[in-house]
Amino acid sequence: MKRDSIDFAKTDISKLFVKLFIPTLLGMLFTSLLNIADGAFLGRGVGSDALAAVNIVAPLYLVTAGVSLMFASGVSVVAAIHLSKGNVKAACINVTQAFTVPLLLMALIVGVLVLFPRETTFLFGGSERLVPMVTDYLVYVSPTMLMCVILYVGMFVLRLDGAPNYAMTANIINSVLNIVLDYVFIFPLGMGVKGAAIATSISTATGALIILAYFFFCSKKIHLYMPKFTLKAIRLTLRNVGYMMKVGLSMLVGETAMACMMIVGNFMFMSRLNEEGVAAFSVACYLTPLVFMVGNAVSQSSLPIVSYNYGLKNYQRIATTFRLIMKVATIAGVLITAMGIWGGEWLVGLFLEQGIPAWQIAVEGFPLFSLGFAFFTLNLVLIGYYQGMKCSRQSTVFMLLRGYLFVVPFFLLLPQLAGNAGLWLSVPLSELLTCITILIYYKMKNDKLTN
Repeated sequence: MKRDSIDFAKTDISKLFVKLFIPTLLGMLFTSLLNIADGAFLGRGVGSDALAAVNIVAPLYLVTAGVSLMFASGVSVVAAIHLSKGNVKAACINVTQAFTVPLLLMALIVGVLVLFPRETTFLFGGSERLVPMVTDYLVYVSPTMLMCVILYVGMFVLRLDGAPNYAMTANIINSVLNIVLDYVFIFPLGMGVKGAAIATSISTATGALIILAYFFFCSKKIHLYMPKFTLKAIRLTLRNVGYMMKVGLSMLVGETAMACMMIVGNFMFMSRLNEEGVAAFSVACYLTPLVFMVGNAVSQSSLPIVSYNYGLKNYQRIATTFRLIMKVATIAGVLITAMGIWGGEWLVGLFLEQGIPAWQIAVEGFPLFSLGFAFFTLNLVLIGYYQGMKCSRQSTVFMLLRGYLFVVPFFLLLPQLAGNAGLWLSVPLSELLTCITILIYYKMKNDKLTN
């Protein structure tokens, strides 16, 4: 495979960003299309209850993604700084630890959840009617939550090792295979939510194997080390893991914040609009990754640039990167918001048959939900910037604001003031206030790096 040539210290920022951004965005685009196809096949092939059942399990995906991204972004920053100083062995050891520790942690979490599917259903806002479908889906999709650790961590490390196109290829193969298997298992074989779960597990395992193959056969600088279990090795591992978790904590908070939003939303939609309301809310949750895709692609593409040059104390390149990503995020956020507002009925129609109660609820509410997309995109990019600068405290606080401190009270209070419209406006208002807070903080600090 021809090696991508990337010099984080000298290449023109615009060219460097594009070289990272295009394959990152394309890879995430296929993942987003996978989510949409999965929801469309379930909604059209099984029914609205299937969408509601998957939305009950979906927070577990976000917890998995949060744990994985915490280590992935943490090791991306830490290893980039090591590489900028020529300490390749330390970077490789950190990468090995970033794979193994979250795998063990997620194995423990998944084991508990699979043993108690009924309790999991009610814990995340489900109902007795949804228990059978949630159980089927949860049991067969559980291997995905382990393989996602390898995928997420691998994507970050591959970009750092100068192989963004390989990362994109792994993502595309995983997504295309999942879409094909989803269709086969749901329609010709009629396996329902169980088929969708099996398709996801098979395709994710395939993507994880492709990632592992890179480290064994194609890597340039970063290689995996055999873990050691001496007292000294364990002590150093705990120290390194703690540092990575500190750097990447905002990513965990961000993903669990989305999980919190979905859980509280499930409860509130269920209480006011029953299972049909949860199904309608699930359409918004299926489409949100499209927005996350853009903001996260900008953030992930800028992260190694910012971190590497931070290690070199090259603040001018960091400032140039900041200005560029803010322009990209603003334009993309406005376009996505417009698409959600004016194309809402068509988007909802991908998942639900026209005229059924869940479709009507979603068509009325999704344009309101879309009002927050521009602020969501900006928040992801701003928080990612502070994370790349090793400002873990600030990035974590901002994630807490958007995912817990604002959205939970809004979900509880706005429906009392604005009726069902308040359900859909809770998340946009949370993103707006978070964006205002970050910009005020930025102006107050008058960050010399971006002036």
